[in-house]
Amino acid sequence: MAERPTTVWRQGIAEEADELAAGTLDPECGCMAELFPEHLLTATDAALDAFERDLVGAGQMDDVRVLGVVERVVLALNAVDEAHKGQAFETDERELLCDYIDESLTEHGFDVIALTSRHGLGKYQITNKWRKW
Repeated sequence: MAERPTTVWRQGIAEEADELAAGTLDPECGCMAELFPEHLLTATDAALDAFERDLVGAGQMDDVRVLGVVERVVLALNAVDEAHKGQAFETDERELLCDYIDESLTEHGFDVIALTSRHGLGKYQITNKWRKW
């Protein structure tokens, strides 16, 4: 099952907190909680929750419907990023989100490579048309 990026970020926050508490990490080097405040994680999870609900039956959807599902999650994540002054998702976060979208579609029976090929897109370009983050 595709691992949510927010799960990875929460694990990083917890690991960093443990290291800070144990004194094995210099407090000046701790940044995870600042990079991923709870309101960012909650908003991102809400967008991903809606995406997962929309994915039910993706394997039987036509391209237009699947692209609509992708568009909705990307626009929701754009709104999260905009609410955080365009600084919510940096390169690593973008890659995790895009991988999550691709893997989730695949797990729900949709052939992402065939879809992107039919629409003249590269393998990892399914979000590019709408993505601002």
